[in-house]
Amino acid sequence: MARHRSSASPLALLYAALIVYASLYPFSGWRVPGVPLLSFLAAPWPHWWTSFDLISNLLGYLPLGALLFGALVRTGTPIGPALGLAVGAGTMLSFGLEFTQNFLPQRVASNLDLALNALGTLIGVVLAWLIHRGGGVEHWQAARDRWFIGRSAGGLALLLLWPIGLLFPLPVPLGMGQVLRHLLQGAASLVEGTPVEAWFAQWFEAWGDAAAQRVALAPANEFALVAFGLLAPCMVAFTVSRPGWRRIVLVLGAAALGCAATTLSTALNFGPEHALAWNTPRVLSALVVAAVFAILFSVVPRRAAAGLGLIVLTALVTLVTQAPSDPYFADRLQAWEAGALHSLSRRGALGRMVLAVCGDRLHVRAPRGARCGAAQRLAGAPFATRAAGRGCSR
Repeated sequence: MARHRSSASPLALLYAALIVYASLYPFSGWRVPGVPLLSFLAAPWPHWWTSFDLISNLLGYLPLGALLFGALVRTGTPIGPALGLAVGAGTMLSFGLEFTQNFLPQRVASNLDLALNALGTLIGVVLAWLIHRGGGVEHWQAARDRWFIGRSAGGLALLLLWPIGLLFPLPVPLGMGQVLRHLLQGAASLVEGTPVEAWFAQWFEAWGDAAAQRVALAPANEFALVAFGLLAPCMVAFTVSRPGWRRIVLVLGAAALGCAATTLSTALNFGPEHALAWNTPRVLSALVVAAVFAILFSVVPRRAAAGLGLIVLTALVTLVTQAPSDPYFADRLQAWEAGALHSLSRRGALGRMVLAVCGDRLHVRAPRGARCGAAQRLAGAPFATRAAGRGCSR
């Protein structure tokens, strides 16, 4: 097969990095274990396990297998070697992470996890091979050539990751860009043990106090934040898409995908009964305005779209840093960063949605009032109204 620049390659690397992060978080407390490092390979069936653990370990590696196979095939690797290399790479990644978990006190190396990860990789590779055999790759390449310019792999990878990022807890709908806190924490770790550590710690504490005292976003700022949240991916799409009516279709598709991802995120974090709590007149108006401006900007050249996109992204990040936090948002954010899926499954919201698929039953539920208050915070309601709950009981 001819070589092509494929978005599967950067997506596979990013997905592998996500797996590494999820498997080794919080990257602290490293120690030398008191057991042989490979003893987990011969360990018996674990005494404590859940259906969610089994399903997540199986499905978690399925996209990786598909992406690895797609990346290899698109770069000219023959089918046979691509199958073996993709399965082997996913399995070796899982083995390396399970081996490394021996050195983390909060992690447990498991041969069951390794087997499920390898099986998930194999299933993903087989599914990708079936799609390739059915001509799916050729159809995708033909459609991509009609809709997008050459050398668009990086931009397409960013666009495909955008709806996934929306599943992360956000201060307002589509309000992505929560990077300042992580940058400051990274800088604090870099200056640890240096003469400026004390000064930086005081500055970071002052910044945290100021962030905690922020009041609710002004209606205009919230409106702009939601609008920029939709306009930003549209401008990225314009930098890699061909001009004409296709750009308008991309704008409408981005709006629909953003709404769907926000609905799913709200359901996962605060309960399915609050899936549409984000759907307020202000948010809808902002989405309509952003879509109109995106359609107007669809006629600009790609370089101009890139410049406008940079301005929009800068404004988006600036506004997100001004958004206040509250206990509900902080709780959900901490849950995601510390292993969100497992935490949420035990708190009821994601658990019930997974049960709809696997037929299992979890008996631990999150407090109904807490989920309702958090969902109303997403809708922009004042805290007193949120505490009372819209149709909820505390």
